[in-house]
Order: sequence, then C-alpha cells, then structure tokens
Amino acid sequence: MPGRARQFEAEFASPLQTGIAVNDTILARAVLPEGSGPFPVVLILHYWGAATLDVEQAMAAELASRGVAAVLISLPYHLERSPEGKPSGSQAIVPDPDRMLQTMTQAVLDARETGRFIAARPEFDASRVGIMGTSLGSLVAEVVYGVDARFQRAAFLLGGVDLAGILWRSPIVVEQRNALRRSGITEQILRERLASIEPTDYLSRREGGRTYVVGARYDVVIPARYTEALAKLLPEGESLWLDTGHYGGVLVQRPLFRSIADFFETEFSGERFRAPKTLYAPTIRLGIQANTATRVQIALGVDVWRSNTKGDVVGTLLATPRGPQFFLGGRLDKGLMVGATFAQRRTAIGVFWSMIL
Repeated sequence: MPGRARQFEAEFASPLQTGIAVNDTILARAVLPEGSGPFPVVLILHYWGAATLDVEQAMAAELASRGVAAVLISLPYHLERSPEGKPSGSQAIVPDPDRMLQTMTQAVLDARETGRFIAARPEFDASRVGIMGTSLGSLVAEVVYGVDARFQRAAFLLGGVDLAGILWRSPIVVEQRNALRRSGITEQILRERLASIEPTDYLSRREGGRTYVVGARYDVVIPARYTEALAKLLPEGESLWLDTGHYGGVLVQRPLFRSIADFFETEFSGERFRAPKTLYAPTIRLGIQANTATRVQIALGVDVWRSNTKGDVVGTLLATPRGPQFFLGGRLDKGLMVGATFAQRRTAIGVFWSMIL
C-alpha cells in the first residue's frame, strides 16, 4: 500500500493568451504516491467558483493511496487566476457568448497543455493518463476527452451535455441568463455561438477509452436530463446515480471518491471497472411547508420512502420550528408537492415546496 503522498508545482503559459496576466499562467500541482514511479496519473478539474482546491486535494490523496498520481490546475479566472478584487470564478461565466466561448476554449487548451506537461515528466506514465472533472470541470473534461486521445480514462462528476440548455435552465446563472435575454440572445442563438465547445459532437466521435459518469437524480444546477444525455453518448462507460441534488454528494464524499479511485485504479491495472449498483446518499430537502394546522413554516427534511426513482410520491421526515413532522405527498412540478402532514396526533393537508441539496 503506497504511503504518504509527495507534491511539487510547475508553471507554464496558457496556450490562449487573454491579456490578463494572472489568468494566462497555468499552475500545475502534482500529487505523487510514495515510490519511484512512473505512476499512472489523473488530471483533476474543479467546479465553478471554487475558493480552494481542498476537495480536489482529497480526491488526489485517495488516488495516491492506490498508487495513482494526480495533477490539479485552476480553471481560467479561478483562484490564483482570478483578477484582483474579483471573486474566484466570477469572470468565468458572463452574459457574453464570445467571452464564454473564449473562457471555455482556454480551459480546454489549458487541460491539453497540462496533458503535454504530464507526458514530458518522468514521474508519470504517459500510457496511463486519465481526466476527472466536477460540474463545470466536468464540462471542460468532456471536451478534452472527446478531442485528445492522450486521456484514455475519464470520470465525469455532475456534468452533462448541451451547454446552452444547461445555461438556459440552471438556477445558479439566473442573472447571466436574464442579461443575455435583454441583449437579444435566445437559447438557440447561444447554442449556435457555443457550438465549437459543445461536448456532444466530440464525445460522439471519440473512439476507445473508458468512462465513469456520476450523476444526481434530482440535480437542477446541471439538470439531470443533461447528465442522462451524457451517459447515453458513452454506451460503453459505467454510470452511478446518487439520490441527491447537485450538492448532496458532499455528504458521501469519501465513499464517492473511493468509487472514482476504484475506477481509475482498476482501469489502469488493465481490468474492467464495474460501477456499484448503488451508493447510499441521503435525499435532503430544504424548503417551505404550508398546511391547515401549522400554517407556513421553514422545514428541513430527509426522504425515508419513495414510490420510484423519480420520487413521484415520497415520505419525508421534517424538522420544523414547531417540532418533528412527517410529510407524505406527491410531486407536482419544480419542487412542489401536495399531501398530508402528520404531527402530534394531528393530520393536516398542505403543500411542501423544497429544493434537494
């Protein structure tokens, strides 16, 4: 079993120069297992707005414990690449299709340049190179994997295809979407303007390689249907679905990272990885409940029963300011359910609107 990981850093220029000095330099952070190598290696790409790389470092540590190295980079306009006075990632998704196209193109080129850096280093086995991305990092990794055969294995966590569709429906880019609409940009126009960095076309033409898609059934940040479309483009790959929203995976980070590390370790050893059928993750709801007994109140709940994987009918234990309750209801639309609340020997009819973490 490999021991404590070793680390080193290297800097090199981004292939796409934007004229913003801090954004035009790539800082590669390598994490190596103990031993002489050369090691199989995974390039890890983070999510939008990351303020640290702690999550990616945890993934790298799990890989190192399996004898697999990792290289971490910051995406354009994130962390040390963010202009002074700007929050990490705030300049990465803006209501300007040309700027978004440039930023995504730079991210893809930076990842490929890091692939060349990996191939040139004696610590790494250039014949066993993988890539992993989370959320925005997954969208970038999908394009990289589609165009660069250097990356033979890929894990896509909470990603999807159809960039325009995602931007047009995700609740975390409402401000940018409204600004696009005011400037006369429609979803179809956006799709046409972003066509050159749309993962769908590249993935559909990719030959060889193996993939692992991890999605969240109740994701609305990158709506689950776009993750399903990604998995369908990779019929030879493996998939795992969590019973969470976009952020619920943090509650099962360790077993999730072990599963992803299993994928790379198994595949790099020449064997075929099989995804687990399930990985238990609680379905946590945060929302507002209104019923005939307790009126309106904030509620935090965890699902304890559901009629099917879509959650058309669910039973949820609730923590509320008026004490614990049990809600049994059917799903209508956009997080709204109607049903009955049971509390202190009383039954009340009402509704529960919630978002799933």
